[in-house]
Amino acid sequence: MSAPPAILQPAMDRAFAGLTQARDAFAPQLSPREVGVVTNVSTGIATVSGLPNVGFEELIRFPSGLLGIAFNLDQDEIGVVLLGDYQHLQAGDEVERTGRVMDVAVGDALLGRVVDPLGNPLDGKGAIGAEKRLPVERPAPHIMDRAPVTVPLQTGLMAVDALIPIGRGQRELILGDRQTGKTAIAIDTILNQRGQNVVCVYCAIGQRASAVAKAVANLEKEGAMEYTVAVVVEGNDAPGLVYVTPYAATSIAEYFMEKGRDVLIVYDDLIQHARAYRELSLLLRRPPGREAFPGDIFYIHSRMLERSTHLSKDRGGGSLTALPIIETEAQDISAYIPTNLISITDGQIYLSPTLFELGILPAIDVGKSVSRVGGAAQRAAYRAVAGNLKLAYSQFEELETFAKFGTRLDDATRKTIDHGQRIRACLKQPESQPVSMVEQIAVLLALSADLFDEVPLEKMTGAEQSLRKAATGIPVDVVERLTTAGKLSDDDRKAILDVATKALASFQPQAQPKPAAKPAVKPRSMSAS
Repeated sequence: MSAPPAILQPAMDRAFAGLTQARDAFAPQLSPREVGVVTNVSTGIATVSGLPNVGFEELIRFPSGLLGIAFNLDQDEIGVVLLGDYQHLQAGDEVERTGRVMDVAVGDALLGRVVDPLGNPLDGKGAIGAEKRLPVERPAPHIMDRAPVTVPLQTGLMAVDALIPIGRGQRELILGDRQTGKTAIAIDTILNQRGQNVVCVYCAIGQRASAVAKAVANLEKEGAMEYTVAVVVEGNDAPGLVYVTPYAATSIAEYFMEKGRDVLIVYDDLIQHARAYRELSLLLRRPPGREAFPGDIFYIHSRMLERSTHLSKDRGGGSLTALPIIETEAQDISAYIPTNLISITDGQIYLSPTLFELGILPAIDVGKSVSRVGGAAQRAAYRAVAGNLKLAYSQFEELETFAKFGTRLDDATRKTIDHGQRIRACLKQPESQPVSMVEQIAVLLALSADLFDEVPLEKMTGAEQSLRKAATGIPVDVVERLTTAGKLSDDDRKAILDVATKALASFQPQAQPKPAAKPAVKPRSMSAS
């Protein structure tokens, strides 16, 4: 193909004119980028040189999108905690600053989802459309922004709601040896929030994948995932991820609290969190203290749990209730981490392996458990019976020990033991079967009125079920007053006890009629011989 020069020349001139104009209009802009070099990689951490202006806890980006947190800021190098799989990382790799701290996606779209602390979905349901992102480390609300704990958080467990009440905005520690039912209490509490307008966050920290899958499946089965967010990190994940998980979960919960909603968060469990922080601190050559934990181990938990509170009306009136879980070893609640958490929280629920082995579930040791805040938020109907009930149960536990040795008991002691056995039978409760407030109050009032004392022990389960079923027939106006009234009136008490008496009548032994008296036989008179 050939074209006349007269046709090509104008086209070439226009093309070159356009290139000249674009060249003249181009102004090169230099954007400085601060980079460093990886000098060493260890288990879960990396040492980086360079980055002279990096800030404490700033995010560092590694090759392949791996992120890390600047943890140690030394004069010549930086100790970085890695947040993910670091097998591909090696010395000499280039890293760069991000200019931001670690944050997590928050929003209503997280409800019903299972995510990791970075906000990545783990449930295979697709990407999450987050409304915004919040830093994982946030300051706790100021004193003047807080309000007293005045509203109860019903767990559905009679032993907790009656004897160790929890209020919305409280921090109640759950501790005990492994396999004593700690997670079961937390999961049952989440199940009982159905219809209570409470958002729940379940934070699994360093747990076995099978245990987490079982807990999430249970929540799915009972329909609790509709109002629950599960933040999960498994035991085989990087220790850096284990460390940031509870902070990320708290930020997710705070989003709902700041919108004026009531939130429940479960940390399962913080002993794994403490061990991950100890591992990172030792690898970064921070000086060890008691049990090789670093000196600020108390602070990492206190600054997190202080974010749980009840906000004032000016701040929206929301609340964040925390249930941290701690695993003890050989029933040693005076170990370092358990005593730290006991001093930080507002009470503790202690689970006894001895009671667990006896089949007394939930295995709550009432003598070692306490709630320092929730009693003020407890409903009046509970307060009317809880004090006498706890005293009677404590007396029973003391006397039961002596009765095992075959000690001869007087009638008053025997009556105390019989009454305590009925209390224990009523406080037993199967897993994943929360009891409503009205049913609980009906059973507790019947216990305080000694209505169960005539029921044989082998019939206690059936008697309690019958009473709970009959409690649905309590008048509606009485039920409303149980929720709102400041004091349990005598009329309401009588109405509930009348229902209980009728429900238990068939389980109590019927009085046998006395046999008719035989006519007296006159003695024969002895005649004198």
